[in-house]
Amino acid sequence: MSAQTRVIVMASQVFSADPLDTSDATSAPAFSPLYQQIKGLILQALQSGEWKPGEGIPSEMELAARYRVSQGTVRKAIDELASHHLLIRRQGKGTFVATHAEQQVQYRFLKLMPDLGDPKSEGPAQRKIIDCKRLRANADIARALAIRSGDAVLQVRRVLSFAGSPTILEDLWLPGTPFKGLTAERLSEYDGPMYALFETEFGVRMVKAEEKIKAVMPDSAQCKLLEIKANTPLLSVERLAYTYNDTPMELRRGFYVTDTHHYHNDLN
Repeated sequence: MSAQTRVIVMASQVFSADPLDTSDATSAPAFSPLYQQIKGLILQALQSGEWKPGEGIPSEMELAARYRVSQGTVRKAIDELASHHLLIRRQGKGTFVATHAEQQVQYRFLKLMPDLGDPKSEGPAQRKIIDCKRLRANADIARALAIRSGDAVLQVRRVLSFAGSPTILEDLWLPGTPFKGLTAERLSEYDGPMYALFETEFGVRMVKAEEKIKAVMPDSAQCKLLEIKANTPLLSVERLAYTYNDTPMELRRGFYVTDTHHYHNDLN
């Protein structure tokens, strides 16, 4: 057995069936389809930073030679990674590492749509940073971010407005170490999506998220910031976003005004 083949066989013991899971899973099956193993190896290269966001990756032919498998096996692995927005195919140009600066990727976690008209007609939300401060994680925040209670976290509060109307109030908690140096001024100055800022300046790429949604009534602070009455129901969306290796990197609690907007999700 060649050294290259041994790498592929070993990978089946490391990567689980979850296309975004690069953790050591001892409960995973002893064997997995070859394309899943190749997908895991490509994902490992992405995680290690071998190919940066926005950069092109080697061609299918080059990857097939590198891993000593067929080009079709590599293509199937890349197709799955592209379906999860980790890679982007560009006709005639090749395959590139997805970035949150890409138009088709940057707002894929924002599901609030206008009731009437084309979502693009609204343009990007107007953002106002209310607060950005460092504090110690309480037990709930620490548990969500897989850190220790009392560890440093960055808490951000901001309001997103559409056509001048406050629509979303968000509270974010970020682990302190990866986001050292992030300030309210930097958040206010950055013109692109927040996740693109995390990616380009802090090397943290959000690759998937989990959400919990329910209806709530606003408190007095939320009423003031969203300019709503106390009896206005809000849609509460709690999101936990992960980088590679299923590592949680952001807890976000959003409160959505839905009198002219709705939450839209495609179920496949």
